[in-house]
Amino acid sequence: MSYLFADRADAGRMLAERIRVTGGLLPGSSAEQPLPLIVGLARGGVPVAREVAETFDAPLEVLVVRKLGAPGQPEYAMGAIAAGQVFVADDVPRRLGVSDRQLHEIVMREDALRIERETKYRQERQPYSFDGRFVVLVDDGIATGATMAVAARAVRAAGAAGIMIAVPTAPRDALRRFADDPDIDRVVAVDVPEPFSAVGFSYRDFGQVPDDDVVSCLRDR
Repeated sequence: MSYLFADRADAGRMLAERIRVTGGLLPGSSAEQPLPLIVGLARGGVPVAREVAETFDAPLEVLVVRKLGAPGQPEYAMGAIAAGQVFVADDVPRRLGVSDRQLHEIVMREDALRIERETKYRQERQPYSFDGRFVVLVDDGIATGATMAVAARAVRAAGAAGIMIAVPTAPRDALRRFADDPDIDRVVAVDVPEPFSAVGFSYRDFGQVPDDDVVSCLRDR
């Protein structure tokens, strides 16, 4: 089997080059406009984002997206939370018989875990603000696009001035949906397989990223 990327770092370097040849990271830095903020979705997106941040000498941030699992059915997502923003899928809690109190408890639990993870990854550093910044959301790939969609909505709600979605690999239909979204300014991908099977099929090494590697990526930037 032929792989396009050796690992996530290799994918990040190729992604950075694709961003460069398709127009670079816009807007540029100025007294009024800070450098774009590169945001890696934990955990797999952070090593990819680190290479992008290094290439453009831009700051690197981490974002944890937590699923709001239904009571007794934790794999059934009622919504998600990211960057302190809560998104619930239509009337799913009501259809599942989940009370407002139960939903509130689930949100509080998942948000606490989100904050704990992000605090662990950042160590002593304070989080960057999204307010007024152009944000580049990076993951190691897109499958359904659900996690990236939540991340994009969260950073927009947190005040981002613009959003780019940048991934090494993704299915064409997911990229088209993001490109058609008026809240997304740019969509960049390196590999768009036809047919698309799974993100990992583009990588020779697609092992799980340990928490310590995430910490190291952020510390080095």
